[in-house]
Amino acid sequence: MNNMSELKEQQSFSNPLAKELIHALLKEKRAERRFKMVRFILWFSLILFFTWIAFNAHYITPSLDGDYVALIRLNGIIEPGSDFSAENVIPALKQAFSDDHAKGIILDINSGGGTPVQASIMYDAIMTLKQKHHKKITVVGEDFLASGAYYVAVAADQIYVNPNTITGSIGVIMKGFGFTELLSKLGIERRVYMSGDAKDRMDPFLPQNKSDIDKANQMLSEVQENFNRSVLNARGNKLHADPATLFNGDFWSGTTALKLGLVDGLGNLMDVMDKEYKVSHYRDYTPSPNFLNKVTGSLGTSLATFVNKLR
Repeated sequence: MNNMSELKEQQSFSNPLAKELIHALLKEKRAERRFKMVRFILWFSLILFFTWIAFNAHYITPSLDGDYVALIRLNGIIEPGSDFSAENVIPALKQAFSDDHAKGIILDINSGGGTPVQASIMYDAIMTLKQKHHKKITVVGEDFLASGAYYVAVAADQIYVNPNTITGSIGVIMKGFGFTELLSKLGIERRVYMSGDAKDRMDPFLPQNKSDIDKANQMLSEVQENFNRSVLNARGNKLHADPATLFNGDFWSGTTALKLGLVDGLGNLMDVMDKEYKVSHYRDYTPSPNFLNKVTGSLGTSLATFVNKLR
């Protein structure tokens, strides 16, 4: 009996102490997790802040007379959601044209083209902004100034390229593959249900037919005509060759493009800044929202992963 009573006394003494110890340890662990969370958020916020500063602060180097041009660099494929898309470029164009202190705008382009719709939207935007602000805009082509990129470029007042810049490619293309015998060889039965006789037009698993070919040619011809009209409207008597030569989808070096009248001169960015605007400095309006979205998305993913690890 004595032993049993002593054991009960020890348990009654030790249980509250153990509970208090466990509670203290848990409290300390929670505090440690909160500290790690706050530290993580602060570091990522700091990184995000300096990234935003680096990619959005407009670069101005004051010259002796304070003159500069507004610069927008456009690189890569022209397509929705890309850096070279209407949704990203047009806001930058509006900012650049609205800069009353800039002597003009320069588009530094390095692109082999992309979707005609995006190129057409940017072309129209440049033409509208030119009329509204009465400010000169010049394009400088780098490695590529072709297809949709040239479509955008012709809206400018002047086009300059390097002697080796791949220039032109005024044309439209549609590509695809045919897999008409692949499924049968693999023993796969394909099932398609549709309402509308043309709904499966250009299906890669069906043989080509005249109707599909005629439809594709019709669409390509219409887009090509719009492209040609924009080039003729923008450059007019600057062109030195007949349409059959210029609008057959071929491309040329910058040197030949100058002879054909597709561009106005040869030179790089600094040459054009000095020749056309008599300045040596620029203010950079290059859009950067896609990069920031990626950083923000990465931050959100990292935060979610970190929180899950703390649970």
